[in-house]
Amino acid sequence: MREFDWRSPESYKSLQDAEVADIAWECLRRNADYRRDFEAKIANGPDGEVTQEFRRKWGICFRP
Repeated sequence: MREFDWRSPESYKSLQDAEVADIAWECLRRNADYRRDFEAKIANGPDGEVTQEFRRKWGICFRP
């Protein structure tokens, strides 16, 4: 995986046409608390999926 340089405009080209949900996801996935919580849920979940409670806690929703 290529190193992300937050100072380089080139690193943000993929976000130029991003929607709000895309940018929100970028912020959430970089959150250390979220990453720890996600890893714990995956490791402890019976089927490797997160719960509705987890989704609600982190504001994750999927449109039908």
